[in-house]
Amino acid sequence: MIYLDNAATSWPKPQNVYTEMVNCIKNYGANPGRSGHRMSITASEKIYECRENISKLFNIPDPLCVSFTCNTTEALNIGIKGSLKPGDHVIITGMEHNSVLRPVKKLEKTIGISISIADADKCGIVSVDNIKKCIKKNTKLIVMTHASNVFGSINPIEEIGRLARKRKIIYMVDAAQTAGVIPIDVQKMNIDILAFPGHKGLLGPQGTGGLYVRENLLLDTIKEGGTGSVSEDPYQPEFVPDRYESGTLNTPGIAGLNEGIKYILETGLNEIMRHERELTLRLLEGLYSIPKVKVYGTNEIEKRVGVVSINIKNRDCIEVCELLDEIYEIACRGGLHCAYLAHKSMKTLEKGTVRLSIGCFNTKNDIDSVLYAINHI
Repeated sequence: MIYLDNAATSWPKPQNVYTEMVNCIKNYGANPGRSGHRMSITASEKIYECRENISKLFNIPDPLCVSFTCNTTEALNIGIKGSLKPGDHVIITGMEHNSVLRPVKKLEKTIGISISIADADKCGIVSVDNIKKCIKKNTKLIVMTHASNVFGSINPIEEIGRLARKRKIIYMVDAAQTAGVIPIDVQKMNIDILAFPGHKGLLGPQGTGGLYVRENLLLDTIKEGGTGSVSEDPYQPEFVPDRYESGTLNTPGIAGLNEGIKYILETGLNEIMRHERELTLRLLEGLYSIPKVKVYGTNEIEKRVGVVSINIKNRDCIEVCELLDEIYEIACRGGLHCAYLAHKSMKTLEKGTVRLSIGCFNTKNDIDSVLYAINHI
């Protein structure tokens, strides 16, 4: 199988991810932070090691500012619902995933926040000026995707971060398509809240993700419960990461995630980015040469990640994906990709797209095989 569905979840994983998850379950699969015996302590140490490696990757000053979640969606919900109060105004963009759109629409309906949607250009990129136009006196939060999960377009995160910091607006970034793929520096980019998956570019297993919240920024919680700390207090702790981590953590998953991040740190993020850009350019150049294929998004390779959406004239995108799977053994995704706003912005809401998404283990032969199959279809 040629796997080009890495925007949904990366596959395969580094071998050490599989090995360490089994090792965890077999040898230190106790509850972290809940007991004083050696297995529990080992589990806690492994989780903290993962916080440290995440902090190295994103230049986070304090590993305790990293909280683990089940996925990016949970992290986004914590950040959005924990920041906004009745009467607040939030800015999102026309490229957002439903994991941003649906929480803010829920708050609009239930507590009366207001929403502005900053437009993207024809390539799917949101400008600083379009964000600036949306700012109001009561703007509390800007939340936006770093790169589109449909069109691959990279937004000017650092410039918008400077604007948000200048205007004293909380700035939250959805790094679902960029964590482990392109460099992220939360300090340089003025990111107050970062939501990221463990199972995509970070090469960990499904059921893992994380949330960075800047020091001294206290969010309301969306769940409360056992933390293994201050059990005598009937209220949720205010200190992090316990504030956002009620319940038993996914220790085997986090152990696997830690190995995925170690693979990235050892290989070098710049090398991973170079490899994926080389393959993306090869894919784009081949697609542009095929008659009847419409390619969406920018053709400037430094302004996109390896997520490429296409359509073939007079062919249904779901049908194309089925043919790629059944005849050519190529895994990709067709449809709307949980991104109503992005498809509406790029005028693909009615027909969806065929999405081909590259990962660090893809090869030139994979790309050439996909181009052959699409040309044949």
